[in-house]
Amino acid sequence: MLFAVAALMTFSVSAQNLKFAHVNFSELVQLMPESDKARDQMAAASKEAQDTYQSMVEEFQMKYQQYEQKQASWTTAVRESKEKELNDIQNRVQEFNQSIQQELAMQEQQLMAPIQKKAIEVVNKLAKEGSYVYVFEKGSLLYIDETQSTDLTPAARKLLGIAEGRTLETLQAELQAKAQAAQAASAK
Repeated sequence: MLFAVAALMTFSVSAQNLKFAHVNFSELVQLMPESDKARDQMAAASKEAQDTYQSMVEEFQMKYQQYEQKQASWTTAVRESKEKELNDIQNRVQEFNQSIQQELAMQEQQLMAPIQKKAIEVVNKLAKEGSYVYVFEKGSLLYIDETQSTDLTPAARKLLGIAEGRTLETLQAELQAKAQAAQAASAK
C-alpha cells in the first residue's frame, strides 16, 4: 500500500513537470515564403491546364457546330466519320480533364512536401530546445489552457522567415489581389 501511494505521488509530481506546447502548423505552412512560390507555380500550371482544356473544348464546339450545319448534306460515310471524330475529341477532353486534375494534385503534394518538412523540423527543434513533452496542432484541439501550454507559433514564424505582420487574413487579401490582377490582365 505504501508503495502504491509513493508511486502515485511520484507520478503526480512528474506530471506537473511536463511541459506542453502548441503550434498553428497550418498557418506556418501557408505563410512561409516557400508556399508563395509553390502557389505561384501551381497557379501557372493550373492556368496552362485550363487554357489547354479550353482550346480542346472550343475545338469540339467548332466541329460540332460544323457537324450540325452540314450533316444533312453529307453522305452516311462522311457523317459517321464526323461523328466518330466528335466522339474522339470528346473522349480526349474528358481524359485530359481527369489526368490533369490528378497531375495538379500530385504537383501540389510534391511542392508542399519539402515546405511541410521544413516547418516540422523547425517545430521539432523548438520543442527539443524547450524540453516540451508534446507539441499539439492548435487547429485540431478543442481546448487549450494557454497558461499551461506554450504557443511555439511566434518563434517558429521567426525561424521560418515569415514577415511579422503577415497573417492568414493578409495572405487572403494578397491572393484576392493577384486573382483580380490576373482577371484584369486576361480581360484586356
